[in-house]
Amino acid sequence: MKKQAKLVIIALVTLVVSLSCYGPYYREKSAPELEQTITAIYASGVLNTATPAPFIVVTATPEPVTETEAPSETVMAASPTPSHTTTFTMTPVTPTVKALPQRGGGLIQAVYLSSSPDIDGSWADWDSPFHSANYVVYGNKNWTDEDDLSASYRIGWNEDYLFIAVKVKDDHYVQNASGQNLYLGDSIEILLDTNLYDDFYYNQLSADDYQLGISPGKGGVDGTREAVLWYPRDYMGSKSNVKIGSMGGDGIYRVEARIPWSVFNVTPSNGKHFGFALSVSDNDNNGWNEQQSMVSSAGNRHLTQPMTWGELVLAR
Repeated sequence: MKKQAKLVIIALVTLVVSLSCYGPYYREKSAPELEQTITAIYASGVLNTATPAPFIVVTATPEPVTETEAPSETVMAASPTPSHTTTFTMTPVTPTVKALPQRGGGLIQAVYLSSSPDIDGSWADWDSPFHSANYVVYGNKNWTDEDDLSASYRIGWNEDYLFIAVKVKDDHYVQNASGQNLYLGDSIEILLDTNLYDDFYYNQLSADDYQLGISPGKGGVDGTREAVLWYPRDYMGSKSNVKIGSMGGDGIYRVEARIPWSVFNVTPSNGKHFGFALSVSDNDNNGWNEQQSMVSSAGNRHLTQPMTWGELVLAR
């Protein structure tokens, strides 16, 4: 009997000790330990089924990836290795440069002049190249030879003026006309297309085409000199702001002119292109005013067809 009572006491003590293991202290300690176990399960990929519990079942919902997010290294590492590699070859692209068209009458450069030459008719203060204007473009039946009429010229520019210097071989200097009729005697003509590339193929006169006439002197190179604009008609008339100098006489005469760019309504700049022709008219008969012949820098020069003119570029 004593032995049985002793066994009962031992059993009761064991039961009390066993129940004390599920008290508050244990529960406080079990929560973090359980969280660490769940993390370990999903990290290792091994599910411990030995101690299932309802709150251990977790559904992992992946976060959406927006278009602006870059793929993580993990995703890239998980991607399958492609079976082949595509190679992209970058071929350099050379930009196409459209060549500017050029007038058939030839290209002339106007040199930049840092100081104005003396406008007296002399070429003494010019050192730029000279160009010929020897194409007979009108009155061929009245033209005899180069002594009858031929010409060469120099041309320059700065921000304020266009400069020309012309040497004319002419066995008889005759200029008795003036004003709008000065072309009926020995005279110089300048054609300038001030908007060359916008109307390059427009083969008739337009408002940006200019025709300027210069008289070396009425009655002789010591006479009254003048400049007249014939075209465009909106600006036609005498241009007293064109300074003219001349010298010589029968056989050879020389003319210089300083023409403000404002006459052509132009703002000059380096590299600017114009349609251009320089021509010289001749009259050898003192008895009447007549344009007997004309030579020009442009071989096919036709007044009303700008595509037959040459081309001028401002060089610096």
